[in-house]
Amino acid sequence: MHALDKWLRNNSISRKTFSTKLNISIATLSRYLSGNRIPKQEIMQRIIYLTDGKINPSNFYIIKNNNSSSSFKNYKNDHLLGIENLKEDEISSLLNRADEIIKENRLEPKVNQKYNGKTLVNLFFEDSTRTKTSFELAAKRLGIDVINMQIETSSIRKGESLLDTAMTLNAMQPDILVIRHSLSGTPHLLANKVNCGVINAGDGQHEHPTQALLDALAIRRRKKQIKGLKIAICGDIAHSRVARSNIKLLITMGAKVNLIAPSTLMAEGLSYYGANTFSNFKEGLNDVDIVMILRLQRERMQGSYIPSAKEYFKFYGLDREKLSFAKSDALVMHPGPINRGVEIDSELADDINRTLILEQVELGVAIRMSVIEHLIHNLEFKK
Repeated sequence: MHALDKWLRNNSISRKTFSTKLNISIATLSRYLSGNRIPKQEIMQRIIYLTDGKINPSNFYIIKNNNSSSSFKNYKNDHLLGIENLKEDEISSLLNRADEIIKENRLEPKVNQKYNGKTLVNLFFEDSTRTKTSFELAAKRLGIDVINMQIETSSIRKGESLLDTAMTLNAMQPDILVIRHSLSGTPHLLANKVNCGVINAGDGQHEHPTQALLDALAIRRRKKQIKGLKIAICGDIAHSRVARSNIKLLITMGAKVNLIAPSTLMAEGLSYYGANTFSNFKEGLNDVDIVMILRLQRERMQGSYIPSAKEYFKFYGLDREKLSFAKSDALVMHPGPINRGVEIDSELADDINRTLILEQVELGVAIRMSVIEHLIHNLEFKK
């Protein structure tokens, strides 16, 4: 029985009477209580007022949460360390919940009390604006307390090892630890040392799983599916963890992936996953549905990989002429931040009819909310 129905029964009030007080139909109230419809913020506030706070988001949405927990059944992991070992149904579970969250966020209050008392720690050893902020906003929308570790003033700068820091954090009993580090495999190391869920926010040149998930969500929402699509990933493949995660995810979900890069920026071994490699746009973009442009990872380059930015843009920067090699309705993506006039033409980057760049930023919060919910659900289930 729904919490509101229990309150109505205890106070000898009928649904019809209560719906009249809310100025809605009894049919609409019934849809709210069955979970088939979500009340707008003003209706929720009225429910809280009429029940003296006894009914609020923390118990009103309990049916919805229990129902949605069935969407977690295909993802059994305690952590999200990469895409490589995920199966199609596990990826779909994360994407499906993110779709639900997008619908809910348009109707519900921005912050709810689903996970009140839970704690998420952001531990970023590399500079980040988009990813770190996205995780913080995702956690706060779930009612989770967020701690942003200041690495530049932490004990790590005083000589404390990463493992010592991890054990100190573990003693504080956080629920989720989000880590970005320049060394590949660092999140995997921490996952073996802590009792909370660990999310890889980017490790070296290895993986960036939540970026690949939000990219997949953006593609699926616009193209309605991923299976059967032809997707080109272009640019600095060699140094890109985004590329590695996307290649694994897209192929797992049934897409065909083309990689386009100069020989100096093409990583070895990616054909193992089933990707096709090209050195020029005309061949690589033939019949492509999505063109994913990558940022030049200059901070990871040791030596000269390109003659100059101008020369790179001439042959590997995306403009409308090169985009014409793809399908007429092909869409452009970029994980950001964008180097205009180097990887992509500025005018094309701002064309909202041809790019998914702003959608990628927006969907990042939803996909990270989904990941956090999955991990907390799994850890709670094991207690």
